[in-house]
Amino acid sequence: MNLRIAMDSRANGFSLTFNPSQPPPANRPRKTIMTRMLKAQYTQRGLVPQDVISAVPFDRPVLAEGQALVAVLAAPINPSDVLTLTGQYGMLPPLPAVGGSEGVGRVVELAPGTQGPAVGQTVLLPAGSGTWSTHVVAPAARLIPLPNEADAKQLAMLTVNPPTASLLLSDFVTLQAGDWVIQNSANSGVGSYVVQLAKLRGLKTVSIVRRDSAVVGVQAQGGDVVLVDGDDLAERVKAATGGATIKLGIDAVGCKATMRLAACLGESGTVVNYGALSGEPCTVSPRELVFRDVSLKGFWLAKWFRTTPPAKAYALLTELAGLIATGKLSTPIQATYDVAQIKEAVAAAAAGERQGKILVVPAQG
Repeated sequence: MNLRIAMDSRANGFSLTFNPSQPPPANRPRKTIMTRMLKAQYTQRGLVPQDVISAVPFDRPVLAEGQALVAVLAAPINPSDVLTLTGQYGMLPPLPAVGGSEGVGRVVELAPGTQGPAVGQTVLLPAGSGTWSTHVVAPAARLIPLPNEADAKQLAMLTVNPPTASLLLSDFVTLQAGDWVIQNSANSGVGSYVVQLAKLRGLKTVSIVRRDSAVVGVQAQGGDVVLVDGDDLAERVKAATGGATIKLGIDAVGCKATMRLAACLGESGTVVNYGALSGEPCTVSPRELVFRDVSLKGFWLAKWFRTTPPAKAYALLTELAGLIATGKLSTPIQATYDVAQIKEAVAAAAAGERQGKILVVPAQG
């Protein structure tokens, strides 16, 4: 197969392209779609994300050569999606736009003469393709086949959070089985994948959450030590780990939470920031940076995809898809919403106190 990564004008900024090595059977039948089509569209951005987006109907599209019509099976609402609606994300698509940066669907039609995954095949949708919709028109060559029998809701979250977690664990510090890793926002989507992947790799985790009610959920995912954040975090981490040297801290919060993670690390440890849930800049004291040689680095998945050889990116997604398909990797789902309920779905995703991901799951039929 041939695979390439290309820039995409939408929020995630990258795309994966799959070209099958064999052409499809000739004269594939066209399939008439007799169902209501809705998309979650926004024409402006605002501080209350659910207020700027709404479900609007659209007509069944006529496909051009090279295109496929895909019925969306599931698409998550990620923090980056919410920030895109509020205008606070690092890359913003031109308006009007359809929400949703990742998801999976089932091919329902291929344009005449088009090569691509067969009708009926479950596929990974191109990143940033407006997945909060009942149907998506996409270049057939950019659709990556996935196991039809796997849980579509779990596969829908393949593109963003699992590779982020995997790369945070592998690309900044050399870790050996038995080493400890500490992270905050451990009850988030990325956090749950960090816990599970660390366990699969023989690593031990200290998982930090911001409320007592989140502790049990992270423990159920396999967290070795789960603590609520606070000013005395370093002392409690030292006691819980028996004074183990921790080389890697993973930060999604920013502000003083970054400094608390840094204080938990051993000398010359590394904190990697990939988010700012606090809305504030990362803070690290001179004591950590100067006297203990702790470093602070950043990670953005979209940049990684843009600068990584295609074969390496495809191998990572293939590995993670296999773990998801076999049930070895999953994340809690709190609720699912139809496209028609997009305002409620976005409000739920933007709210605190959640115990899992919010997914858009279009009603079938």
